[in-house]
Amino acid sequence: MNIQIKASGFSLTPAIQEYVEKRLEAAGKFLADDSAAICNVEVGKTTSHHRHGDVFRAEVHLVGTRLDLYAENEAADLYVAIDKVRDEVMQHLSSDKGKRLSRARRGAARVKNLIKGLWNGGFKEEN
Repeated sequence: MNIQIKASGFSLTPAIQEYVEKRLEAAGKFLADDSAAICNVEVGKTTSHHRHGDVFRAEVHLVGTRLDLYAENEAADLYVAIDKVRDEVMQHLSSDKGKRLSRARRGAARVKNLIKGLWNGGFKEEN
């Protein structure tokens, strides 16, 4: 997964860049088979004159072969905003994986029942 980081409202430090890459590394495990996945991350300040409240913002736009995901969060601390947006992304990726596996299992069960029906000649055995 290719991670591209952009900072708005302040300069991007190596510490912030390393933190973002470390936190989004786990999302790459869900996209291990998708080499074309691109993760655009934008961190920034919503305003430069406020001192209290939700001042920092983090947003993630994750694009892959079968995925287009956008998550955004604001918090009083930049690292908290990054953590919260990461949790949103991970929850969505986990849910998506569960849905895909469920659909595959359901389809396999239908094929199995179809084959069972054809194997017995399409009729139930009577005693």
